[in-house]
Amino acid sequence: MNEPLVASTAAPVLLVEDLRVAFPNRDGGYVEAVRGVSFQLGRERLGIVGESGSGKSQTGRAILGLTAPEGRVTAQRLQFHGTDLLHCSPRQRRELRGGRIAMVLQDPKFSLNPVMTIGDQIIETLQAHSRVSGREARQAALAALESVQIDDPARVCRLYPHEVSGGMGQRAMIAMMLIANPELLIADEPTSALDVTVQLQVLAILDGLVRQRGMGLIFISHDLRLVSTFCDRILVMYAGKVVEEIAAGGLADARHPYTLGLLNCLPKLGQARHPLPTLERKPEWAL
Repeated sequence: MNEPLVASTAAPVLLVEDLRVAFPNRDGGYVEAVRGVSFQLGRERLGIVGESGSGKSQTGRAILGLTAPEGRVTAQRLQFHGTDLLHCSPRQRRELRGGRIAMVLQDPKFSLNPVMTIGDQIIETLQAHSRVSGREARQAALAALESVQIDDPARVCRLYPHEVSGGMGQRAMIAMMLIANPELLIADEPTSALDVTVQLQVLAILDGLVRQRGMGLIFISHDLRLVSTFCDRILVMYAGKVVEEIAAGGLADARHPYTLGLLNCLPKLGQARHPLPTLERKPEWAL
């Protein structure tokens, strides 16, 4: 699953330069949650790793235009296929969001509408971005559920989110986000609420779909080892900044003490580790 995708010589799908996201504090000033993040994304799998609060999810939300209203987003450049995501019109934003750019959120229990069937939610997503009849939309919904390896998609279409398992709900969420054939998929910890076996199944599905459709993928996670087995490149974030960029297969070449600290905290089979190591943070990392 971690075989690299074929590099493309075409222009990048996404260009991010000096992205900053700030929120107001009680003193009337602003606190930056994302501080000067820059990267390019082609038709590849890019992992963004960091602890809770490191700014990785806010980076993904800023790209999609989902930052909370009180937040302030700035960048030197934030472009998707040449479209300026900071200054495009609300109509352009709506056309891009869910259409050409999609986002799979962390837990389907909080992402799916509890009062709509799974089929109706997938159909609604497609009809928001394509002119198709109800019959065509239903057939597309069934095909989308089948593409994420759901058995008996007709039955699942009739179910409500509370009637399916976490793994099936996450697959349905992936089907919903991919039904409009996006060119960029942002997956924000899509496997964190799943057990290990289902995690591997969902990752295999994402991997196959990315390869088949030639999409760009941003995979956000706190699990460095998981991302290293799935992605082509990894950005390591700390305190809102990218502290290191490494090839997924090059964890042994990591140099930043924060990355090395994360690796040192991972359990190792066959080695007794008592007491467990802790990550000693240094003030200069946050500068």
